[in-house]
Amino acid sequence: MRARLFLALSTFALLVPGIAAGADKKPNILFLIADDASRNSFGAYGSTYVRTPNFDRVAKEGVLFANAYNCNPKCAPARACLLTGRYSWQLEEACNHNPFLSDKWVFYPYLLEESGYFMGFTGKGWGPGIWGGVDSGKSGFLKDNPAGHPFQEKKLKAPYAGISNSDYAGNFEDFLDQKPEGKRFCFWLGTKEPHRGYEKDSWKKAGRDLDEVTVQKFYPDNATIRGDLADYALEVEWYDTHIGRCLELLESRGLLENTVILATSDHGMPFPRVKGQIYDEGFHIPLAVRWGEKIKPGRVVTDFVNFPDVAPTLLEIAGVKPHAQMTGESFLKQLLADRGGRIDPDRDHALLGKERHDIGRTDGDLLSVAYPARAIRTDAFLLVRNFKPDRWPGGDPEYGLLNCDGSPTKSYLTALAEDDPEFRFYKMAFGKRPAEELYDVEKDPDCVHNLAGNPEYAQIKKRLWDRLEKGLTAQGDPRILGEGDIFDYYPNCRIDRQQKLYNRSDWDPVKIFKEAFAK
Repeated sequence: MRARLFLALSTFALLVPGIAAGADKKPNILFLIADDASRNSFGAYGSTYVRTPNFDRVAKEGVLFANAYNCNPKCAPARACLLTGRYSWQLEEACNHNPFLSDKWVFYPYLLEESGYFMGFTGKGWGPGIWGGVDSGKSGFLKDNPAGHPFQEKKLKAPYAGISNSDYAGNFEDFLDQKPEGKRFCFWLGTKEPHRGYEKDSWKKAGRDLDEVTVQKFYPDNATIRGDLADYALEVEWYDTHIGRCLELLESRGLLENTVILATSDHGMPFPRVKGQIYDEGFHIPLAVRWGEKIKPGRVVTDFVNFPDVAPTLLEIAGVKPHAQMTGESFLKQLLADRGGRIDPDRDHALLGKERHDIGRTDGDLLSVAYPARAIRTDAFLLVRNFKPDRWPGGDPEYGLLNCDGSPTKSYLTALAEDDPEFRFYKMAFGKRPAEELYDVEKDPDCVHNLAGNPEYAQIKKRLWDRLEKGLTAQGDPRILGEGDIFDYYPNCRIDRQQKLYNRSDWDPVKIFKEAFAK
């Protein structure tokens, strides 16, 4: 009788998901994301002056993606794409920076929690913005951040001013201590580095040599720029330090081999012409993934993946059906492949875009308007379509070019006189742009030579635009369908800041939005 009962229970366990060995096969998930770290700032991608041994270890022991993109190069919209599995132009108000995030969206950490995962986050999750509709005025539909339940208690003494005192890895340790026995976990670790500000000349304290710094072609090469880049490098390395501490924690607890570790950044560095801009360094992001013996190590995959693809990938890894809202495509096949290079020949491009990032851009009577752009990136080319080329891409000069963080580099460029030979660098960073831009990214990775007006590239430009337009139309992009002006009206949640900036105490973007789009 006992033998028959044991046999029956064993058979039942094999048939029912979540019982016995079936549950053991589900991995843990650790998602590591820097705030404003460029892809070319990591050793695995060729950096020689930023030291990132722990990110490089993840790449060496796992897979490195050569063509990973963030869909929209600013914190809130990029992170919204990550969490929802949707393309930015499909996220309505969340295509913009600092939005009132609608309660219609679901977020992958909560889907994993519903499936039985223990879930949390530390540092920076989704943001900046308010997760609640325009009627809430506060966090309305979630108690906690869309990235998860907070673990923020542990603090430390930072090595330089400007670095947060959050002990990210220490909070991950607290999370692991609180994890119920036998539960799989999903954790989001978001450092606030290398977001500005920095301790100026911290590179001197660290004993760094400015001669080692690499300066992009869209900046003048001088001590000011090199010093700013060297200060930035130390903050990228702080992110890398926490990657290393997390790897040690997982190893010490016997969890490393059954944990999927994704290490990335939300967009490029907080410098002019990078963060928030539709050029390669702004949206071409680092991505390395490690998963024990599941991933053949040391591979470089060239398939194009985008932030909307992350959520469906993690859900598939966890054995959870992707939510119906998700339009991204899982790249689990690329993770589990036995070779590098191009695994799926159809994954040969990325669609990118932006609308409103920061305030301080006007158009007639309209305040806080967008700088709408869409782009397609292939192996060889980047085509950008700027839909409102009469607007300032970095924000209006009279309001301080607010779609660019303050920095020594920004100050240097904005102080240049028009008759200065270096003024061309100012124009590259902050000047108005043509309706079309085309760059040969293989020959010109810094995107400084616009080929859009060259008749030799006319056919290439047309083919790329046809593909971009077709892809965006299929995805229902309002900008392509002639309804893009709505992005100007989705309210920025920093109402008080806008009232002060425009000297308009009566400015009410929520009311304006409701009146303009009342149903």
